[in-house]
Amino acid sequence: MLIRLLRTYLRPYTNAIALVIAFQFVQAMASLYLPTLNADIIDNGVAEGDTGYILRVGAGMLAVALVQVMATIAAVYYGAHTAMAVGRDLRAAIFTRVSHFSAREVGHFGAPSLITRTTNDVQQVQMVVLMTFVLMVAAPIVCIGGVIMALRQDVALSGLLLVIVPILMALVAYVIVNMRPLFRSMQLRIDDLNRVVREQITGIRVIRAFVRDEHEQARYADANRQLMDVSVGIGRLMALMFPAVFFVINLSSVAVMWFGGHRIDSGAMQIGALTAFLSYLMQILFSVMMATMMFIMVPRAEVCSERIQEVLETESSVVPPADPVLELSSRGQLEFRGVDFQYPGAEEAVLRDITFTAAPGETTAVIGGTGSGKTTLLGLIPRLFDATKGSVLVDGINVRDLDPSLLSRTVGVVPQKPYLFSGTVASNLRYGRADATEEELWRALEVAQARGFVAAMEGGLDAPIAQGGTNVSGGQRQRLAIARALVRRPDVYLFDDSFSALDYTTDAALRTALASETADATVVIVAQRVSTIRDADRIVVLDDGRIVGVGTHEALMDTNPTYREIVLSQLTEQEAAA
Repeated sequence: MLIRLLRTYLRPYTNAIALVIAFQFVQAMASLYLPTLNADIIDNGVAEGDTGYILRVGAGMLAVALVQVMATIAAVYYGAHTAMAVGRDLRAAIFTRVSHFSAREVGHFGAPSLITRTTNDVQQVQMVVLMTFVLMVAAPIVCIGGVIMALRQDVALSGLLLVIVPILMALVAYVIVNMRPLFRSMQLRIDDLNRVVREQITGIRVIRAFVRDEHEQARYADANRQLMDVSVGIGRLMALMFPAVFFVINLSSVAVMWFGGHRIDSGAMQIGALTAFLSYLMQILFSVMMATMMFIMVPRAEVCSERIQEVLETESSVVPPADPVLELSSRGQLEFRGVDFQYPGAEEAVLRDITFTAAPGETTAVIGGTGSGKTTLLGLIPRLFDATKGSVLVDGINVRDLDPSLLSRTVGVVPQKPYLFSGTVASNLRYGRADATEEELWRALEVAQARGFVAAMEGGLDAPIAQGGTNVSGGQRQRLAIARALVRRPDVYLFDDSFSALDYTTDAALRTALASETADATVVIVAQRVSTIRDADRIVVLDDGRIVGVGTHEALMDTNPTYREIVLSQLTEQEAAA
């Protein structure tokens, strides 16, 4: 999986990779040539007392060393640049893919896991690419070249390599086999830790309100301990490996000195050749060790690449049309025809046989008990997910056939949990329409009953908004979200319980202002509060995912027991009839 992923994302950088290989080859050849020159100085210069020879060959060594340094710098530069570019491309690819996911796919992966895959997982793959270009490309060149050069120095002594190298390879294989499952477990533990931290930061008010600090600390400690346990297991393997590798290297040096000393004593080998052979042996073993360090990272990167590929290969259940409709002839007619919706893996459908029409210039309200499917029904219109059966139509066109940008312009959504982005009041409102003027922004704020508190904020439209809108109250967030939808001026307005945080006076004033502002548009309101929807032109009553009544407030009070029960749970008989 790692190779397949890198093959795809390294393809645009073939020229840079060719330069890395070329420079690594030059520096490897230079490093392999230096011990031979050193041996010549010892055997032909020092042993013979020829100072001129020493200076000439020494100057050559300096030149070769300079070439090695320059080649190494160039190789690291191009390798690091390519690795960072691959990381950038992977993050962009994941972000683009996730941005096209429907609510179904986002829920399947979960926000903490998607964040981990975009950051930590990509970082691990990026680090492997960097280490490959910096260490791994040169390692086989040095290893093979070192063996050849060692054979040139002394064939008999080179027999030690047949024992030493397999031992190191066995150590590498043992580490790789045992580390792979640990690294997979580590990424899952990081997901869990991110999830716990995210929940605790987001829900800090609830935690303190219910005095659950100790419970949440225990949850965090448990997730943290699980991650630590896996990390310690990996650390044990690494702690075992490096002493073992250095033990083999040092033992090899002793063996070379022992057998090489005997060959020098017998006249079969010169001192310079032994020195060069020892240098080549160190180069061979260190190249194996560098490869070992690389292979330690590969199992984790392999696991991370699988997690990244899982996201990249997941297709959104909301598929853009092949031949989209780019223009609508009328404005805002909304219709549900026999719509069912069932979440993946669920035993029963959330919505069943939903059929009704919402016309322009009218307000259609949807009400029902908790879990009756109100929010799910609203989510089918802007295609947060698609119906599993039946059709949702805007102006007689199935939303599946509409161009996504056209659907986005036609439908304005105020979600149940309004979210504001970090920036300013103006930047958040212009999410509705980027070219909106300040006059249009103030007009939208006035209709949304938000002009007063925005004007009182320091900076007005330029007042800062924290991530998630945490520096304003819940009611203020809802009004800003409503203003954001008003700035867009769509043909269809969807209000998903968007008035729940408002007091009755503000709620009434807002609905009055909205009535004139949205007079020509189709308005669909999901609400729990009866006072919010009692004046709607049409009220759709949901119960257990089915429509059990459609009509006005007065008609439903007389004919629909479900609606009557909801109303009387909030109002008295006299208030309901008023």
